[in-house]
Amino acid sequence: MGILSMTAAAAVLALGLTACGGDSGQTPAGSTAQPTQKTGKIGVILPDSKSSARWETADRKYLEEAFKAAGVQYDIQNAQNDKTAFQTIADQMMTNGATVLMIVNLDSGTGKTVIDKARSQGVATIDYDRLTLGGNAAYYVSFDNSKVGTLQGEGLVKCLSEKKAEKPIVAYLNGSPTDNNATLFKQGYDGVLKPKFDSGEYVKGPDQAVPEWDNTQAGTIFEQMLTSQPKIAGVLAANDGLGNAAITVLKKNNLNGKVPVTGQDATVQGLQNILAGDQCMTVYKAVKKEADAAAKLAVSLAKGEKPQATGSVKDPETGQNVPAELLEPQAITIDNVKDVVADGYVTKEELCTGDFAAKCTDAGIQ
Repeated sequence: MGILSMTAAAAVLALGLTACGGDSGQTPAGSTAQPTQKTGKIGVILPDSKSSARWETADRKYLEEAFKAAGVQYDIQNAQNDKTAFQTIADQMMTNGATVLMIVNLDSGTGKTVIDKARSQGVATIDYDRLTLGGNAAYYVSFDNSKVGTLQGEGLVKCLSEKKAEKPIVAYLNGSPTDNNATLFKQGYDGVLKPKFDSGEYVKGPDQAVPEWDNTQAGTIFEQMLTSQPKIAGVLAANDGLGNAAITVLKKNNLNGKVPVTGQDATVQGLQNILAGDQCMTVYKAVKKEADAAAKLAVSLAKGEKPQATGSVKDPETGQNVPAELLEPQAITIDNVKDVVADGYVTKEELCTGDFAAKCTDAGIQ
């Protein structure tokens, strides 16, 4: 399940900010390079490496690049979906001198505990990708997550229309109920699909959240959905991992490619499923832009500055506006998979392996 054991959590305590040289942002032995000016340290806590590949393959990489370019000290660690480890890592980062803490919360309760403690110690906080409800972080950096859901809903409608589906039964595989982003995604795709359910054009099928975005549980949940409702004709899956779980079940029943499935994150797996015709769309979030925006804020805060955000979002629990940077997502289908490669998010070498080489050529991937 990717959960850190208490032994691992203890190891985190022992290693502190000096664990993995590249992540610490510290100068290697024998090097004369130093940060260009005196700044505070930046701590980043990623949520896991199982729910989506992006956290380790994209976010970590882009944040590291941005921090190195700015010449600041930093520490990036992954809580591996362990709430105790999440808080332990945060405490250790602050003990070791972090003046800025950027988190992707596992749930709002854990996130709020960390943010409250950071605030009490004068540490600036940034909610990265997921808003911590009731947390009132100093800043929030993410994508327009309602728009992500809207693109998913519109994508599924387009795919069902292309298949000339009549009164299709649509199943929902929603994200984790403890993730505010999952709530926003659902608001977005409900806005597109609910009118079709209400009019009778579509039929509302099973609708279930997947705890902790766990892909294994998603497979079990979808298998039960298909057993109870064998005529499911479309699947609104909230990300590529959940989508692949549904596709795996559909393959067992010779339904892959016949039942449109959505996704999100433009992972290699998701894009390959699109190339194979098993997934109808995904949503590409240019993580480099998100990471760069968050890193820019963090570096500015570490220098003691008070940066201005371009927008804000209202925390539904407190009613307060949180300064925010919100980026635009992009729908990806077979027609524009090449855009994700051209943007450098995935490489042709990663994507176009084995049987996918010819499919990549057909899709215009250079």
